[in-house]
Amino acid sequence: MLYLANASSPKVRDAMTAGELGMMCTDAEGRVPLIAHDGEPVWYAADNGCYAARGNLDVDRWLTWLTGLVAGREHRCLFAVAPDVFNPDLGDSMGAVSLRYSAMFLCDVRALGVPVALVAQNGLTPDMVPWDDIDWIFIGGTTEWKLSRHAAVLCGAARERGKGVHMGRVNSARRWAIAEVFGCDTADGTFLAFGPDTNLPRAKAWWAKDSLFAGGAA
Repeated sequence: MLYLANASSPKVRDAMTAGELGMMCTDAEGRVPLIAHDGEPVWYAADNGCYAARGNLDVDRWLTWLTGLVAGREHRCLFAVAPDVFNPDLGDSMGAVSLRYSAMFLCDVRALGVPVALVAQNGLTPDMVPWDDIDWIFIGGTTEWKLSRHAAVLCGAARERGKGVHMGRVNSARRWAIAEVFGCDTADGTFLAFGPDTNLPRAKAWWAKDSLFAGGAA
């Protein structure tokens, strides 16, 4: 499993160019993918910023940014995350509401020549997913839901169909282990954005361990 992070310090950027980390790019951060030791862009994904925007994402601006980001770097883009809806007040209907919104942008993202990720929110089930229109499932939702059996079942359904699986907000050893058990290919979080030089060795310890539920808060 590959951890995707923001390029928050020289040591983190060195880990990216060495292939130990992937890069999560955002419009707010404004960075383009770093160049790896092989002379190619590092493996990266493009987030949509909806979680931080809380419903105030300027989608036209985001699509313009995404177009410039992936141009000439399509071959190293793991996925771009289609705009979604995160509103816990919706309860288990959040998955359906978010899906209807995301569906409007799946073709726009794919038209740029990169895989598209659908964010799975509370209540989304395998029978609701437009599998032919997506390439990745991004496990979002509330903390309780994303660590639940329902999310695990969705991950399994994605793997059975040959889709990639990503989990967001992975900021502890325990969360990393859960993502591995669920069969995720990638994960991301803000763990390295705060105290990056201190937390990088801790994160490397996660990668070195087997998939065991040990240590860390959820």
